[in-house]
Amino acid sequence: MKTAKLVLGIISMVLCLFVIFQSCAAGVSNTLEESGEVSGTAGLMVAICMLAAGIIGVVTRNSSGGGAFTAGGFYLLAAILGFTNAGSYTDLNIWAGVCVAFGLVFIIGTLVERKRKQN
Repeated sequence: MKTAKLVLGIISMVLCLFVIFQSCAAGVSNTLEESGEVSGTAGLMVAICMLAAGIIGVVTRNSSGGGAFTAGGFYLLAAILGFTNAGSYTDLNIWAGVCVAFGLVFIIGTLVERKRKQN
């Protein structure tokens, strides 16, 4: 599980860059269309949460403490922000889905590790 946390954390940090660039484009599009949507800003918040979760996941991959739950919480927060504010930036739904998957891996993986250590 330590390797999976490391890989997911690194993937998350790389994907963060793609989300940032897309969010900037969506924000410019929202401004030019004067649509009143906040999907570009929500995308930036999703990217920041993904970056924070990725860093926390990589740093705390060797511990079975609260670090993995914190990373999972950031991923789930990013997913909530993404799903609720997607608007015309429909790729944000995809990134939110990725965040749900990563968050569940971190949380469920840590719970499984704890059960194994108890037995």
